[in-house]
Amino acid sequence: MRLRKTILMAAAAAILAGAPALASGPRFEFARAAESVRGNSPFESYESSASAWMWTDKVAYRPGEQLKLWWTVRKLDDNNPYTVVAFRINNQTGARTFVSTQGASSEPKDIFGNSLGNFAVVRMPDGAGQRLIGPGSLFGEAAGTIPEEYGMHTLVVQFRDYTGSRVVKSLYAKIGVYREERQLAGIQTTSQTWTNDILWKLSGTVIFRDSTLTIEPGTIVMGLPGSNPASALLITRSAKIRAIGTQSRPIIMTSSLPVGQRKAGDWGGLALLGRAIVNWPTGVGALEGLASGEDTAYGGQDDDHDCGTLRYVRVEYAGAEFQPNEELNAITWGGCGKQTRSEFLQVRYGLDDNFEWFGGSNDGKYLVSLYAQDDHIDWQIGWRGRLQHVLAVAGDDGSNRGIEADNNERGFDLEPRSNPRVWNMTIVGTEKATRDEGSSVAGIWLRRGTGGRINNTIVTNYYQNGLEVRDGATTTAIANNELQIDGLMLWNNGRNADKENTIDGQSNNLAQPWLRGETGIARRVFIQNPMLRRPLAYSDPDHRPAFASPALQPIWAMPPDDGFFDQWAGWLGAFGNVEWTEEWCDFIQEEDIIID
Repeated sequence: MRLRKTILMAAAAAILAGAPALASGPRFEFARAAESVRGNSPFESYESSASAWMWTDKVAYRPGEQLKLWWTVRKLDDNNPYTVVAFRINNQTGARTFVSTQGASSEPKDIFGNSLGNFAVVRMPDGAGQRLIGPGSLFGEAAGTIPEEYGMHTLVVQFRDYTGSRVVKSLYAKIGVYREERQLAGIQTTSQTWTNDILWKLSGTVIFRDSTLTIEPGTIVMGLPGSNPASALLITRSAKIRAIGTQSRPIIMTSSLPVGQRKAGDWGGLALLGRAIVNWPTGVGALEGLASGEDTAYGGQDDDHDCGTLRYVRVEYAGAEFQPNEELNAITWGGCGKQTRSEFLQVRYGLDDNFEWFGGSNDGKYLVSLYAQDDHIDWQIGWRGRLQHVLAVAGDDGSNRGIEADNNERGFDLEPRSNPRVWNMTIVGTEKATRDEGSSVAGIWLRRGTGGRINNTIVTNYYQNGLEVRDGATTTAIANNELQIDGLMLWNNGRNADKENTIDGQSNNLAQPWLRGETGIARRVFIQNPMLRRPLAYSDPDHRPAFASPALQPIWAMPPDDGFFDQWAGWLGAFGNVEWTEEWCDFIQEEDIIID
């Protein structure tokens, strides 16, 4: 292994053996790694404490267009030795093209053009918004020429250990390459397959009736801000959706505005409607925000109804207003039944709620809710599904509640009562208040007679309380054991008033007798630091518990072995040691994007 002298990624282009110098912009420095790394044990293992992210100027490109790529790296206290590799992977074929200061190659190279076995060993750089690909960038403009290879591609930068054999940290940016655009509008009555070589755009509300919509892995769907009515994708009770992505090729539903200009509410979102039981007295409800009618109706008597399958799907910048104060949620399930499949789903920047259930009995697993402008997880109208492995994170601009749970606002005791089972959830707040600073912002907000079971959950850093109970109907549900807790850790909530880390300081008056064990069932309630690794590094966080975290102790309840829950997840929160959001999720805050 050859060690280099200090390498300046921006200023010392000569040391980079021909790398183009930056005409302007921030400078990054890779410092030489000490010779002593050669003597380190080959079994040494470490993880990076650095925070880093990477972004492109667009989400989708035509062949021949020039891609631009930037990154930001916050070194923090990471002084480990690394080799660094960058490549573009065609996710359809698996072929990799390595990118370096010496050009592109199918042979593995480090970012300085060295071959395997001769990689340079350097330290983590530090800085914001360096151009990696594009005019005047580290790798040059030619590295960003989009090939005629249709479908999803991933741009990857890997920090490997000093041997080059173990990946310690990876940065990802997903792009689509398309041959043409297709714009859809109005009612669709024939089954369709949306392929990943087409850029699909929604003009107004696109409604599927009596048909099945299939979406290929790696397909990009864009809502058009400003369309009237707002762009949205609506799957009615007579239709189904099969949107099945993969970890390397998630399906992305996003705004058509340029990167860095997108915002919550640019378009409507995705709604699935079914025929499962809801607790409206008529047995049927109408989707909020849209005109009542068969296309917006949900509910029935079939608790096994199949609304479709969503797997590895990202929905971003949704929640547009259809009528004054009536927005669509980013992803909505209305009256969907047990045959509906929903897993590995991410929502970012919903103007209303990110995930919401109106009645029904469908389940959800591996859900990520980021930077909601209202609530992250919202249920009502008699929802009786199950959730496991759920992460909810408020953005730096504030969000509302982690969970907002209702039975029915027009009848707190209507049957069937909302009664979901929630396991393994992490809710992370922010020091800032919601966009409506007059409302209370609690991590978990239980009201209007909801039932349910909340198990093995962490709530930390929320603006007001970690948990609130809001009315007599809900305290009655607690007393009747219709609403229970088993495994709850509250820490550092009540930030608006610097409340103490006690039950009284982390919850409101109606919740305190419950959490103290004086009424109902609330087991294993702790006011303790969960010791999450990097929960507030928004664009590149790590929400796993740190070594020796109490969340990993063998004291928590085990999920039931009912065919849905992962019974082995006997820890507190959404994560054990495995980072299941790797690659398919995007945590970047829009305000952390720099386009020069």
